[in-house]
Amino acid sequence: MKAIVQDRYGDSSVLHLDDVPMPTIGDDDVLIEVRATSLNIGDIHLMTGLPLIMRPFVGFKGPRQRIRSMDVAGLVHSVGPRVTAFRPGDEVFGVVDAGLAEYARASVKKIAPKPASLSFEQASAIPTSAATALHALRDTGHVQAGQKVLIIGASGGVGIFATQLAKAFGTHVTGVASTAKLDLVRSLGADEVIDYTTTDFTRSGERYDLIVDMASTHTFGDLRGVLAPDGTLVIVGGEAGGRFTGGVGRAMTAPLRAIGSKQKLKGLISLTTAADLAMLTEFVEAGKLAPVIDAAHPLADASEAMAHLQSSRGSGKLVLTPAG
Repeated sequence: MKAIVQDRYGDSSVLHLDDVPMPTIGDDDVLIEVRATSLNIGDIHLMTGLPLIMRPFVGFKGPRQRIRSMDVAGLVHSVGPRVTAFRPGDEVFGVVDAGLAEYARASVKKIAPKPASLSFEQASAIPTSAATALHALRDTGHVQAGQKVLIIGASGGVGIFATQLAKAFGTHVTGVASTAKLDLVRSLGADEVIDYTTTDFTRSGERYDLIVDMASTHTFGDLRGVLAPDGTLVIVGGEAGGRFTGGVGRAMTAPLRAIGSKQKLKGLISLTTAADLAMLTEFVEAGKLAPVIDAAHPLADASEAMAHLQSSRGSGKLVLTPAG
């Protein structure tokens, strides 16, 4: 089968189209014929091998898993002998081992029926980013209706879902983005928008019950200054911290910054499950959650798509289609 592979760390030029063996599946796995796959910021980290702190887990000199992307939507091709929830021909979406390929292996614990109202391209944009947003708000932030929520990085891959979900949970949402992306954030349901290129929200005097920070461009002190006395700050990734720890170090040390305070500072660890996908599907079918597609590319153009993602120029998710 055709797949996009890499044999060393580097920029998007290390990605190339190649013929690789079909994945083999275990007893509790399914083999998916990939109709669409989307990119995440984590794909850039695995492509570049940065931050260095992750290399003991993913490979020192080059990636152990040669194929990037985790999020797909497609058709079940075949199932393992213990799989009863799916059968060949079912439309599914979720998290796989290696998505930039014509076929991908997935555990039944990480996939769900595709939302009927969405195309394969739209469905592929949801799993990791939307589940991360869900975990940040529901599980780590313990969001409650009526709260004031600040989404920093509201137009990014996770932010577009966090903004919509925060609104779906009944909160008053303020989204932070650049000038060119304010209209997008408004369209996602934000009650207020802040242009970070012209306004420093940390000097606004406002206080928020929950802050979800995808940007990591402000100090903990500045963020605590706009956090309610008993509020919660959730750190979701971010590119601060340099080549060694990246955003991981900031997330890990966050709880230490709140010792002795009623404020809660938390880092986020997010793993997508079938139950998460089912809940996200409910939001989709209720009209409360929709993916935003920045662009769709054929599989062969993965290098260009990854370079576009790395540039942070886009608004929404980048999708690739093996049949494109």
